[in-house]
Amino acid sequence: MADGAKEAWDSGDAYEAYVGRWSRPVAAQFIGWLALPSGLRWADVGCGTGALSELILRSCDPAAVVGVDRAAPFVAVASRRIADGRASFEVGDATSLPWPDASLDAAVSGLVLNFVPDAAAMVREMRRVTRPGGRVAAYVWDYAGGMQMMRHFWDVAIALNPDDAGLDQAERFPICQPGPLQALFETAGLKHVATRAIDIPMVFRDFDDFWTPFLRKQGAAPTYLAKLGATRQQGIRDELKARLPTQPDGRIALTARAWAVQGTN
Repeated sequence: MADGAKEAWDSGDAYEAYVGRWSRPVAAQFIGWLALPSGLRWADVGCGTGALSELILRSCDPAAVVGVDRAAPFVAVASRRIADGRASFEVGDATSLPWPDASLDAAVSGLVLNFVPDAAAMVREMRRVTRPGGRVAAYVWDYAGGMQMMRHFWDVAIALNPDDAGLDQAERFPICQPGPLQALFETAGLKHVATRAIDIPMVFRDFDDFWTPFLRKQGAAPTYLAKLGATRQQGIRDELKARLPTQPDGRIALTARAWAVQGTN
């Protein structure tokens, strides 16, 4: 496939339907794992539609949460959804953060690190804006197998279109495993680096609830699908419908795994 599967991120509402809705239970386990005290100043790097920021505000009693994302439509959704005076969101670059050195207590990022062209630069920036002794942490989907929604999609797509195997997110994002994440944080100079898996259930009401978000052109798999002809799209749809574990009431129960990493500045 000549055009590849470069991600499109230009609709906050479409992202919510695709993976945004699943990011909240992951974020809850991630925040619990960090176990940070109240009254801190947090940065949410690659804040997207604000799922992680919203949870920090609700459960961590922060002094402030500042978010940045390169996608203006996502920032608009976050700003509209989160009406809390402690929170602010702006458009910006994760590899060139708009905050002074050592101005924050914690810099966190959810489901973003693998999409940044220079992940090492992003972690260095997160460390730069975090005070000595502060926390830097992130989590990413496990595309190799743990994120079953996407694993099923790519397994079917590649079985039907073998020439597109290089577009599989497991192949494109080898960083989404504990070893590479640990090495990335340690190379950035962070101390006491630790990783863990976060597993959540993903239960879809029916096949349409699973399939429709793939048609909205947000993320690698939907962008790839949009570039296929109608016949190839239908082939992927039919094979997925036959393959997925569907319960008698129509529900499809899958699981999703993310890998989390944290270190001390």
